[in-house]
Amino acid sequence: MSSPHPGRVHVTARQRGADLTALARLVLHVPHAFASLAVIFVTSYVVDTLGGPPWWVPLCCWAISGVLVFHRPCERILARRLFGLRHPAPWEAETLRAVWREVTARAGVDGSAYDLWVEDSHDINAMATAGHIVGVTSRALRALTPAQLAGVLAHELGHHTRGHTWASLLAFWYALPGRLVWRLLLRLATRVERLPTSAAIITVGLLAVTLLALATATYGLIFLPLATPYLAAAVARRSELRADAHAAGLGFETELMAVLSEEHEWAERRQPARAEHGTAPVNGSIFTRLLDEHPDVHTRLHHLRKRMESRR
Repeated sequence: MSSPHPGRVHVTARQRGADLTALARLVLHVPHAFASLAVIFVTSYVVDTLGGPPWWVPLCCWAISGVLVFHRPCERILARRLFGLRHPAPWEAETLRAVWREVTARAGVDGSAYDLWVEDSHDINAMATAGHIVGVTSRALRALTPAQLAGVLAHELGHHTRGHTWASLLAFWYALPGRLVWRLLLRLATRVERLPTSAAIITVGLLAVTLLALATATYGLIFLPLATPYLAAAVARRSELRADAHAAGLGFETELMAVLSEEHEWAERRQPARAEHGTAPVNGSIFTRLLDEHPDVHTRLHHLRKRMESRR
């Protein structure tokens, strides 16, 4: 990696955007958002009838709550409590700041707009989430060279500048009430067998009639959320490749390929030890693999090599 850019750094006028994968993620979660809206509305209406605040107050609070997750103080709480991140130690902060300055200078991005965090982990990994969070594992800081670390951070910067992070967080946040109710219904469904036979038949019959009525009224669109996890995973895999392309566009494809290869070798070396302790992952079915939000290492290396060859 070249030395950090001295003096003044050119900052582009357009710092962020939203590519097709970010927009596709939002579109795919529209049904979940409407389901959550229905849950909040019903809950608010019930509370209103019981003497609570008017139904529109909690509904409006929920509608604007998505803005709070991009508020810097709220993001710091999420970083610590939800993602398990911590502030960098002095030597970690010095390393991160120097590498981050180089990456953002190449991209023409204001690096001070982001907060750098560390995750205590034995894996070589990094993450980008919310509006301003960039995290890297402690092992990545110890094991990677500054150039390789720059490749990893350039990948995470690509998630931010292409809109992947804010789209993912908004989709998660506004789908959360609907998902919680769905999990509750599934848990209640497991208790149907404990009911008396007549009560169980009536309950199943009512659910079947309700489901049929909703399917007819929505022309079958009610079943769309069943396919959403697979479509969202496919979009997430594409967004990872686009973040790789962003890092490659900044000139870090060689470093990123080296990190991917090293990470793959490290994972394979750990397999025998994890198998002895019974913690090795088991290859799932094709449906399980279709739910994976990260493309395999070979696919990522293949796309990076194609980009390198196209430049020759």
